[in-house]
Amino acid sequence: MKLKVLNREELTALYNTEIAGDFPKTELKPLRAMLRLMDKGCYEPLLALEGEEPLGYALMWLPRDGGGALLEYLGVLRGKRNGGLGAQILSTLGERYGQLFGEVEIPDSEDAAENDLRRRRIGFYLRNGFRELNYECALFGVHFKCLYWGPGTDDAGIQAIHRGVYASHFSPAHMERYIQLPLTPGEPIHPAPEWVEED
Repeated sequence: MKLKVLNREELTALYNTEIAGDFPKTELKPLRAMLRLMDKGCYEPLLALEGEEPLGYALMWLPRDGGGALLEYLGVLRGKRNGGLGAQILSTLGERYGQLFGEVEIPDSEDAAENDLRRRRIGFYLRNGFRELNYECALFGVHFKCLYWGPGTDDAGIQAIHRGVYASHFSPAHMERYIQLPLTPGEPIHPAPEWVEED
C-alpha cells in the first residue's frame, strides 16, 4: 500500500464525493478550512492506493514543530469496506509519521444507534494499536475522547503536542472560545454552531 498526497483539486473532489457523506456535519471541518491549512503547509490529505487502485483516505494535520500527525479523518472508499483496509491504512500512517493523535466522539448521544457507531469506532482504533489518553477534549462544541498511537508514554507531553496543533493555527482568543484541550472533568462544553475559521 502506498500513500499519495493530494493537491487542492483532488482533495476537493474527494471531499465532495466521499468525505462529506462519511461523517456527520457536526464532526466535519469545512473544505475551505482544509484548503487554508494546505496553503500553510500543515495539512496532508492522503489517498491510499494499491498499485493505482484507490482504497481509502486519511487527512492529516501536522504539528508545526514536527512530532507525528493528528489523524483528522480516516475512511475506506465505498464498496471496499469491511475487508481490513482501514487497519492497513493505519499501519501505513504509523510508518509514515511515527506517532498519531486521534479524536473520536464520546458515545454520549441521545441516539442509541449513534452511540453504538461511536463505540465501534473507538474499538477499531484500540484494536489497531491506539490507546486512550488520560484527557478528553471538546472542539467547536463536540466532545471527543483522545487517542494515541506511538512510542510516547508521557500523556502530559503528548497533550502538549496535541494542543500545539491547534495553538499554532488559532489565536489565544479563538483557542479559549472553541478549543477545550484538555477538557477538565465537569467543565461545561462551549457551544459552537460549526467549525469557526479566523480571518
